[in-house]
Amino acid sequence: MSASETMKLLTGAMEAVLSVPVPGGFLMPASGCWILVAMCVLHAAALIVCVRHRDSYSGSVMGIIPSMLAWIPFPGWLLHLVTAVLLFVSALRRR
Repeated sequence: MSASETMKLLTGAMEAVLSVPVPGGFLMPASGCWILVAMCVLHAAALIVCVRHRDSYSGSVMGIIPSMLAWIPFPGWLLHLVTAVLLFVSALRRR
């Protein structure tokens, strides 16, 4: 498994946790929304790794969007869910 696939799986798993209402709804206010900053940094790092490995990076780009908009309750949940699915599909897809 390449580094880009590993980063996609890692960020996808974290997005999946944030998309579940109870853990995600608890982590956001408990962290003072700093979890979103951390996720944005992780998605940016995954984007750099994907570009360097010439792998698809749409999931990482899409991951930055919920990091900026997740403070809005329902759209944030939906964006986290869509991003998690996109990252998992992108990481597990065979070339």
